[in-house]
Amino acid sequence: MSFFSRIFGGGKSDQKTPTPAEAVQKLREVEEMLIKKQDYLEKKVEQELNIAKKNGTKNKRVALQALKRKKRFEKQLQQIDGTLTTIEFQREALENASTNTEVLKIMGHAAKALKGAHEDMDVDKVHDLMDEVQEQQEIANEISEAISNPVGFGHDIDEDELSKELEELEQEELDKQLLDVGPETENLPSPPQTEPSTSRKAKIQEDEDEDIKELAAWAS
Repeated sequence: MSFFSRIFGGGKSDQKTPTPAEAVQKLREVEEMLIKKQDYLEKKVEQELNIAKKNGTKNKRVALQALKRKKRFEKQLQQIDGTLTTIEFQREALENASTNTEVLKIMGHAAKALKGAHEDMDVDKVHDLMDEVQEQQEIANEISEAISNPVGFGHDIDEDELSKELEELEQEELDKQLLDVGPETENLPSPPQTEPSTSRKAKIQEDEDEDIKELAAWAS
């Protein structure tokens, strides 16, 4: 029986199909085994390369045999790399399938629970209930609005009349302030000691008139 047959089964028709989670676990085991073999082959390649370098042209036959073995190991490494890539893709696909399976199971349980919750509900009754709730809410709003408005206050008052009364009060206050502001005699400045400029000009004019009269009398 081959290695893969041991890992995934012998292919019997009556064998139980593995779940995605079980298949993922098996693929992980194969990956670990191939990675270990990969490390072993890389060491062998390095050993054969050292043998070829050590013998060189001194022992050409040994060096050539080492290079041939190195080539075989490198070919096996390439095959393992390809196999690991394939297994990685398959494992990721199975992991996604497993995740999707779990999600679908949960969604199925949720759908059943939702269906059970709705079994006792009648859509028409729900609409009737919501209409009744809306009606009661409107009644409650009307009651609150009626309670918040004091009875007999503010319904028969003329806004223009109130504005006119306010203007009269403001004018009355302004008049009162103007009456309160009067001259204070105690702090009045003292009158000037010299004659006003208009009196001085009148006196000068009078003197000039007298001079003109005297000149006129002398000339006659």
